[in-house]
Amino acid sequence: MITSIIFDLDDTLVQTEKLKALSYAQAAKQLQPELDEQDVIEAFKDVVGLSRQEVAAELMQRFRLEPICRARLHEFGVGQPWQVYVRVRTAIYNKILAQPNILIENQYPHNVALLRDMHTQGYKTALATMSHCEQTQRVLDVLSLRGQFNFVAAREDVDRGKPDPEIYLLAARQLGSKQEECLVIEDSPNGVNAALAAGMHVIAVTTPYTREQFRNRDILNRRFVVDDPTLLPDAVNQMLGK
Repeated sequence: MITSIIFDLDDTLVQTEKLKALSYAQAAKQLQPELDEQDVIEAFKDVVGLSRQEVAAELMQRFRLEPICRARLHEFGVGQPWQVYVRVRTAIYNKILAQPNILIENQYPHNVALLRDMHTQGYKTALATMSHCEQTQRVLDVLSLRGQFNFVAAREDVDRGKPDPEIYLLAARQLGSKQEECLVIEDSPNGVNAALAAGMHVIAVTTPYTREQFRNRDILNRRFVVDDPTLLPDAVNQMLGK
C-alpha cells in the first residue's frame, strides 16, 4: 500500500528547467557573444536532470566554451573551467529567482494542487530535488509550499545525484516509509530511473524538455507517463487503486 508521495521540484512543481535553460543560454552568450541563445536552450534538453557540474561540462564542450572559461579561472578564483561557467550562470539564475512573479507564473498548477491534495488526505509527502538548498527554499517560500512537505532533500543532502537512488532512499527513511510504500512524481528520465532503482512506484509527468526522451526510450509503462498534467490526478488514483 502506498503511504508516501515524493515529488521532484524542477519541472514537476515549477517550470524551473525553462528558467535554468535560459540562464545557461544567457551565460554562454555572455562568455561567447556570437552564440545563439536558442541553440543552447535546445541543447539543454539533453542534459535535464543532471548535476550542475555535468550540465555545465556538457554545454561547455558542445559550444567550445572551455578556452574562454579557462582564461578566466583567476578572475573567479576557481580551478576548473566548468566552475567559471557555473559562476556566471548562477548569478543570472539567482536574479531570475529573485523575481517572485516569475516563479508564480511558472508553477504547474495541477501538479501543485495534487501535492496539496495528497498532503491534506494524510499521505506523507517529501521533496527530492537536485536543486541546491538555497534555491529550493526560495522556490518553496515564494509558492507557499514549505508547509506541504514532511521532509525536503536537496543536492547538498546526498553524495550522488540522480539517476543514483540515494536521494529517494534518504526521503523514504526520513518519512519512515518502506520503498515499496512510496510513489514518486518525476519529470525526467534520470529522476524516474533513480526512483525505480530505489524500488519505488513512479509516475512521470513530462514537459517540453523531457517528452521526447520518454517517447524514444522504454523507461516506464506508458500508462504512467503523463503528457498532459491535467490528467496526472487520474494516473495517481489509478496507481493508488482508487
